[in-house]
Amino acid sequence: MDTINILGVPFSKRTMDDTVKLLQKQLASTDKPLFHLITANPEIVMAARTNAELRAIVQAADLITPDGIGVVLAARWQGDHVPERVTGYDMLVRLLEGAKNQPFSLYVVGADEETNAKAVGIIQERYQGVTIAGRHNGFFNAEQEAAIVADIEQKRPDMVIVALGAPGAEKWIYKHKSRIKAKVAFGVGGSLDVIAGKVKRAPVIWQKLNVEWLYRLLKQPSRWRRQLVLPKFALTILTSRKPR
Repeated sequence: MDTINILGVPFSKRTMDDTVKLLQKQLASTDKPLFHLITANPEIVMAARTNAELRAIVQAADLITPDGIGVVLAARWQGDHVPERVTGYDMLVRLLEGAKNQPFSLYVVGADEETNAKAVGIIQERYQGVTIAGRHNGFFNAEQEAAIVADIEQKRPDMVIVALGAPGAEKWIYKHKSRIKAKVAFGVGGSLDVIAGKVKRAPVIWQKLNVEWLYRLLKQPSRWRRQLVLPKFALTILTSRKPR
């Protein structure tokens, strides 16, 4: 099996390398429909249990990767194996780096105007092979949103990345799926903030120890309410299924 079901969410068991290769293959295609990728953490898993709209979006996704050590540990508890976290930021960087050998066009939606513009400028400067097809910040009314979708439909970029938070990005992509004439689309969380230098990523040692969530909490104490979902997720996993 290529997936494992964790509380109703079918997570991919592919490694980061295999996932990037799959997306690069999709970007190289010429006749395939939009590939909607979701990078999901325990917060999205728990939200999908009570939100019918999000649950439908998750079930319709083409691939869901484990963006959180909690998902990896949950798979282990169920007696299965997810090799590693496949995070949105790392995946995005790998795809941008790969553009040197496999060029593609990119449309960027989300974050505030300053962050969006700065991140796009850095991507253009740093990553050879990436062509920016268009961009727009994450603050728009209904009329502006319609114009963004029309622009994406007209320009047909290879990839669309959306930074509207989770599950805001997932809902936005799903809402406009029929008109997003791209090959790959996915939400990138706070990746634009990191690329723009607005937010620092956890040091590598924190990442390797799988406590990046703790680093973010220490840097942004206001996140504590969001992270209350982690013990709820763990308790639900522990009580929902016994290990083999």
